[in-house]
Amino acid sequence: MACFDRRDLGLLVLRVGTGAVLAAHGTQKLAGWFGGGGIEGTTAAMEAMGFHPPKHSAVAAGLGEAGGGVLLALGLATPAAGAAAAGAMAGAVAVHAPAGFFAQGGGYEYPAFLGFTAAAIGLTGPGRYSVDHATRHVFNQPWMVALAFAGSAVAAAAVVGRRARGRVAVDPDAT
Repeated sequence: MACFDRRDLGLLVLRVGTGAVLAAHGTQKLAGWFGGGGIEGTTAAMEAMGFHPPKHSAVAAGLGEAGGGVLLALGLATPAAGAAAAGAMAGAVAVHAPAGFFAQGGGYEYPAFLGFTAAAIGLTGPGRYSVDHATRHVFNQPWMVALAFAGSAVAAAAVVGRRARGRVAVDPDAT
């Protein structure tokens, strides 16, 4: 009789907890659940923050959080899930960076923590108690780690770069 592996059980708890938090934040953005603004409210917020095009940015943020979170929780396509969530959190860090580090003052502490956690899960793998394990890691291949994180980094840089260009176009002193 096989006993529970503490490492795999720990990864399960970390994946489900982190994934659920990310999914909840993403569904706030996409569907207005849990008191969120939905896609319209998120689009307006993205525009106010200088993201262009704002609706594309809202959808990308919502999908990165909700989709990445659900996939992390399931342990499915774990490298892509971790990369998507980490990329979405990189955008959130950029938004909160002017307020400093600590969340109490509106800083980037919380999105950075979620991003690092999602990235670590994506790099470490889902553990035995996961859909990836049940499917013999069809969507959790070593090459996927590099591809997923490289793609996420490029996408996050593009979104943050568009935000910076949009802010300068609206307010030339906003650099």
